[in-house]
Formats: sequence, structure tokens, C-alpha cells
Amino acid sequence: MKTSLLQYRCPRNILVFRALPVAGMLCAVPALRALRAACPEARITLVGLPWARDFTRRYPGYVDDFVAFPGFPGLPEQTPDIPAIPGFLTELQSRRFDLALQMHDESPLANAVAALFDAGANAGFRAAGATGSETDAFLPWPAQGSEIRRLLALTDFLGAPRQGERLEFPLLAEDMQALADSGQADDLPPGGYICLHPNAGAAGERWPPQAFAAVGDALHAATGLPLVLTAAGSDAGHAVQQALHTPARHGQAPLTPGTLAAQLSAARLVVSDDQDIAQLCAALHRPSVTIFRATDMERWAPLERELHPSVWTPPGFAADEGIAEVLRQAEALLARDQPARLRARA
Repeated sequence: MKTSLLQYRCPRNILVFRALPVAGMLCAVPALRALRAACPEARITLVGLPWARDFTRRYPGYVDDFVAFPGFPGLPEQTPDIPAIPGFLTELQSRRFDLALQMHDESPLANAVAALFDAGANAGFRAAGATGSETDAFLPWPAQGSEIRRLLALTDFLGAPRQGERLEFPLLAEDMQALADSGQADDLPPGGYICLHPNAGAAGERWPPQAFAAVGDALHAATGLPLVLTAAGSDAGHAVQQALHTPARHGQAPLTPGTLAAQLSAARLVVSDDQDIAQLCAALHRPSVTIFRATDMERWAPLERELHPSVWTPPGFAADEGIAEVLRQAEALLARDQPARLRARA
């Protein structure tokens, strides 16, 4: 297999292996768009985590089919369902894919898993310095840059011209219905509330609840807009709710990605410390400020910095300085179409 293959002899049956959480999947959308434009007649099957099953309905122009990945020992994204792995591999092998495209990451294990799919050819990422007979079909993993551009580097390498870097997250009718059924949007006018999402995964990545509360109280005082805690059911959300002086709406049950997206899509502003929410807001084109503490900000911050600024506040960073910078960015976003009182403060 040679690079630029997609320009001249597109495979008819393509498997894309990308089994990651929300941010990782959203960042792959521009690469999937480029792949589809290069191979418009191909059948593209996504192998991903179970949550991404609705990709075939949400992105019908880019993905034709979906197979849930049961996990694999050594891959950290989910606990592997060991009994399900043989049947999963048998199913994929029976489909006789022309190409298995490993877009998961640069790990040798990810490539080894993709090789088990028994496609006619394999391509994707490899670790820098890796050798072997097929390295001409594998791009060394870019050590720097945003996740979106790293993935686009792979489709460039394979000969699929870029179709833009924009993110998308099409909302489905059932997303809006699920939000209505949850009660989380009752009496909230579109563009008339501020979402706080304190829910970064690892404890070392979380912004202190007192800092979130200080930002929420200040933004409510400046705008009068109600606050909504979208990290429903999380310990981080409860901690921020307890620290707030301003009453905030906080659901008890976690929302699905689609329902959460429906809630965020009508927010005036979103403040979070979660890279999944950062990329979801970018895909929804909702103004947002994201706090990064340990996660690689260059890799996971949204590309459109004007509408989605990010603030670096690592552990040990002065809390008052972090709060002040988050407020500065948030108020600048709000001041773009808010009353003169807020514009003057920003």
C-alpha cells in the first residue's frame, strides 16, 4: 500500500478504528469528512465506543455503519468485555474490509488490534521511529498540534484532501425530546442562561469548586442570567452547587451526549474544565471558556479561540488569578451582544 492511494484507487469497504470519548470522536469529524470526499462510493464503518453508536444517524454523510468496540486488554478507554472479543473479531473479519484505518492513536497495541480485523490492507498512525514492512502506510504520530490537525495529517498523508477543520454535532429530534422530558430546560429561554460544567475526569484536572462558584456568582451578578449545572449527578457538580451563593439548576441524573448537547446548544455561555465539553461547544458553535489544568491544552483546546478561549490554571496557580482570567474571557464573550453595563465591565 502506498500513500496517496485514496486519490487513485479508493477502497470500497473501509473500517475506521477510533474508540475514544466525546472529544476524541468530535475531533475526528473533519478527517472523516475528508475521507468521505475522497472516497464517495465507499462504505465506511466506524468501530468505536458504545456511546458513539448514533454516529451513523448523526453523521450519515460520513459514516455508513457502526460496530461497538468491546475494549481490549491494555487499551485504557474502557474495561474490556473479554467474552465479547472473539465474536466481535469474527464479525469484522467476515466483512472482508479492503482497508482498516487505525485512527485511534500511535500505540503499537492499537495497530495490533486493527491487524486482527484482517482487512486487505492496514494504514494509520505509528509511533515515531517504528520500523517494519508496512511503515510506508503509517504516519508517525505528530508530537505537537491540535488533535483535529493531527488526524487531518493522516488523511493528507493518504491522499484525501481537506474539506475544512470545522466541527459538527447535528442535533436529532430525540435529543430535544429527551431534554424536554428531563425537565432541565423548563422555563429557560434560548440564549437566556449560563452553563457551568465542572466535571473534568481525573481529580488533578478539576478546577476547585470554590473557583467555579466564584465565577458563577460573578456572572450571575453581572448579567442576571440563571445558572445551570450541566454535570448532572457528579460529585463535582454537587460541590459547586454547595459553594454557590446563587441558586443553580442541577439535575440528578447524567444526560446522554445528545441530550447534553441540546442543553448546551441554547446556552448563552458555557464555562467548563472538561475537554469533551470544550469540543462539544465548538461543534455547536456555543461561546465557551474552558479551564485546563493538566490536560494538553494545545492538543485539546478548540481551534476557534475567539469564540472558545481557554485558560491555563495548573495546580499551584494562584486561584484569584485564574478566576480573574476566566471572568475576563467570559465577560468579553458576553459583552459581544449584552447591555452596556456588562460591556463597560468587560
